Order: sequence, then structure tokens, then C-alpha cells
Amino acid sequence: MKKTITLCVTALSLLWGYSQDNQPNILVFYVDDLRAELGCYGSETAITPNIDKLAQDGIVFNKAYVQQAICAPSRMSTLTGLRPETLGIYSIFTPLRKVHKNVVSLPQLFSKNGYKTISIGKVFHHGSDDRNVWTTYFEKEPNTYLKPENRALIERLKTEGVKPLKGPAFENADVSDEAYKDGRAASYAIETLHKLKNDKFIMFVGLSKPHLPFNAPKKYWDLYDKNDFNIPARQKPAGAYRLALPKWGELKGYYGIPKEGDLDDDLTQDLIHGYHASVSYVDAQVGKIMETLENLGLRQNTMIIFMSDHGYKIGEYALWCKQSNLEIDTRVPLIISREKQYKDRVANKTSDALVENVDIFQTLVDICNLESAPESDGKSFLPVLQDPKTKWDKAAYSVYARGEKIMGLTTTNGNWRYTEWRHAKTHEILGVELYEHKNSLLAFENLAGQAKYQKIEGKMRQLLEVQYPKDKPFLQNDRPRQ
Repeated sequence: MKKTITLCVTALSLLWGYSQDNQPNILVFYVDDLRAELGCYGSETAITPNIDKLAQDGIVFNKAYVQQAICAPSRMSTLTGLRPETLGIYSIFTPLRKVHKNVVSLPQLFSKNGYKTISIGKVFHHGSDDRNVWTTYFEKEPNTYLKPENRALIERLKTEGVKPLKGPAFENADVSDEAYKDGRAASYAIETLHKLKNDKFIMFVGLSKPHLPFNAPKKYWDLYDKNDFNIPARQKPAGAYRLALPKWGELKGYYGIPKEGDLDDDLTQDLIHGYHASVSYVDAQVGKIMETLENLGLRQNTMIIFMSDHGYKIGEYALWCKQSNLEIDTRVPLIISREKQYKDRVANKTSDALVENVDIFQTLVDICNLESAPESDGKSFLPVLQDPKTKWDKAAYSVYARGEKIMGLTTTNGNWRYTEWRHAKTHEILGVELYEHKNSLLAFENLAGQAKYQKIEGKMRQLLEVQYPKDKPFLQNDRPRQ
């Protein structure tokens, strides 16, 4: 059935005028840890004029989801068109090529089709993955601290043998954009665009913020007053499965963060402030690159994708970071703006179609009419780009492993999220969750098992089993850690 759908979409792409003679360039902004905390998504706090401008020139997807809310598996899924359960990699510790030597990635496929391929910053989580495949590769950089007191702290911790060696969770040095790594990534992207004026290209710009630490130039911190940020509700979902919520150790590894208990209000506001400053810093880099694209005349034939590798918590449920099957961690921003010369381009629209990051692979195959494309787990949503009101998939799916034996499987129909926690080998159901998200990213009560919601739970269970039948084993090509 999936093959038939792909063939039909490919046929439509030819009718819509796509061919190898007019293949567009592709520019992908791949942002780390960015939830839909953007003006164009209705945020009342985020200052993101450049991303909002891009949204006005394209389609904003309100119901876009990742396949796993953690960096490495999510990015592998996007870049191969294969779900984590197909790849069998669920943790950040296993590079793609350690397990899969022959899986075809996007840079490989585009290269075979005559494109220059550019990787700038963090694209694959593991820099070793396909490093030699890219035409141009700009190394992702480690986090740096610029304030003298923080540099001195790092040296002291290093001398003391502290591991993992992490400094403060945020910094606001009064420096230029280029002093931190995303500014340098943007500068390199601009330099590279000047060299690509006569080439056909796909460029990934991997922007690392707002990943921890929230280090951004002071001018972006100055856009906000920390006292304007409300403290999120710290209530945890009642009746959640015992392993549903993450331990958020990622944040607790940073200097000055308490190892136990909830954060106090002052530190919570500092971190929310830092997250927002980092988002505005990223927004500025997007603006610079887009301006260059326009000035060089490349926007006419360049399609833009703005996306994130997963959602994020900034204090909601008294939790931080990602690493769960919760709606707030699996839902992501996705903006797509077609090249300006494309005659049927749609702009300044929103879509409620359920799409997944794994769909990006097949969508690009159809838009660029790429030859020799492998079969993927995703589904091209090219028809939605033509008509954002198109009725689309009934569900989106994500997974999250807790250790080697427990697999969390989750699905949403856009209003409800249903999750089963199964034994990874036997499929024995260990826990069930049902949350309502009609009007909010957050839900505070597990409604599974309640008579009032029995029919909804049954329908959602059926949707889940479409993707995760109990007779289908889960590949385990790495050793997931909680």
C-alpha cells in the first residue's frame, strides 16, 4: 500500500512540473532542542522576527512530530527516512555507520543526483556519520564559555578531575554573534553560499542552540526581562507509567544545578530566560543566511525547510530537556517555504496535517525527482504543500526505550496521545497512558482505563497497532540507556 502511495505521489510530482531540469536547491535549518516556542506558533514570549518572516513566506505545520525525542535517533530517522525501530538504534551512543553500512542517507542520494551537499554544524548527531560523503563539511564545535570567571571555573574543575566536565547551564557574554559557535556556523554558511551561486545544492545548517548550555550574546538576553517569564505548572501527570517521565539528568550535569529536587523559581526563570535568548540568537542567524540567499538571487530556486530534532521542556511538569513520549517532547516546529520561482507555491498558510520528520526524506525525493531512491518508512506530503488543508495521515508515531527491555510506543491523532509501555521482546503491556491535547501541549491526568474514555482509548489502541503490531519484533542494534 505504501509503495502505491509513493508511486502516485511521484506521478503527481511529474504532473506538477518537477523534473531533473528544474530541480530546486534545498536549504535546511536543523535546530537542536527547539520546541514550537516561536512567534509564528503563537508564543507570547519568544522574539523571533526572522523565523516569523519565513513562516509568512511558507507553510507552518501545527502537527509535526519526531520519531524519538532524543538527538541521534531522531536525526538518523530524518536523514535516512527510516524509523528508529527499523534502524534499531534508540540511544545517542551508537553512530549510524557502526551498525548500518549500506543504508542510503540524504547526502548520499543527493550526491548521486548531481547535487553539491553541505553539512554545517550539527546535522548528524555523530560527526563521524557520513563525514566523507558531504561535498563540504564544517565541523560541529564543542560548547565554549567566554566569560573569564567561567573559563577559570572550567580550568579548576578540570584540575579537580570532575567528569563529565560541564560548566554553568547558561552564559551571556557581551560579544559578537561569531564569538559563539552558531554565529560562526552562520558565517560559514554565508561564505559557502557565495561559492554555490552556479551549483545545484542541498545545504544543512545545524544550529546548536537552544541546546544546553544556554550560551548566547548578551544582546539577545537583553531582549527579555526574566521577571516576565511565568513559572510553569510543576504538577506531574497523575497516573503516569512509572518510567514515562525522564530523570532530566542532562541539565543536572551542569555546574550550579541542584542534583536533587525541583529548581527554585529564581533559577527556573534564569533558565527560561536563557532558553529564549538562545532562540532569539538562532533567529538572528537564520535572518543573516536568508538575507544572503536573497541578495545572491538564490532564493528564486531554493526551497527552505526549518525544523527541529525534537521538542523540549523548560520546567513543565517540574522537568527539563526531552527524552520522553510526552506531547511537548515529540511535537516540533516545521516550516516549509517553496522556491520563489515555483509558480504554484503556497505562502502564509498553516496546516494541521499530521506529518512526521521521517517524511522529509520521501518528500524531498519527490520534489527534486531524485533517481535511485531507496524505499523509506516515511510518506511524501507533497500534496499538503500544494494544499495545506488536505486531509492527511490519521496518526503520527514515536518511540522511546527505557533500558533494553522496555519500549514506550506512542501515537497521536492530533487531539489524543496514547502510549503503551511494552516488554521489548514479548510485547507484554506493562503500562498504558491516554492524554487529551485538544487545547494544550500539557496534560495532567492519565485517562487510560476510565469508562468515560473507553471508546477513544480503543480507537487509539487500534491506531498504535497499525504501526506496532505485537508480532513484529523490535531491532536492538545498540544498548539504550534510560
